Amino acid sequence: MSDERQNPAEPTTEADLDPGHYHLRLYVAGQTSKSLAAMANLKRFCEEHLAGRYDIEVVDLMTNPQLAAGDQILAIPTLVRRLPSPLKRIIGDLSNTDKVLVGLDIRPKVDAP
Repeated sequence: MSDERQNPAEPTTEADLDPGHYHLRLYVAGQTSKSLAAMANLKRFCEEHLAGRYDIEVVDLMTNPQLAAGDQILAIPTLVRRLPSPLKRIIGDLSNTDKVLVGLDIRPKVDAP
């Protein structure tokens, strides 16, 4: 089950403490084409590779610019993998699936024969 939050909060649920659960924070700036592409690509990626094991938090820096400092955001859109540790960052619209897989340390799921 995915949970898309608009306001950042630290993970507190049992699922967030599960080492197989991914807590992802996407920093965007308004409804630009790159921001919208990053959101759509992230949702598609998560459903394909992390179904039931993720939650997405979208932080719009147009409304909350002070939040950029917490994760040291220098460019947008930026995806931050907060959990599992260690923290990872990917900059861009997330259209390159291989780059996202490598950047988040996720291996493509292999269907059983």
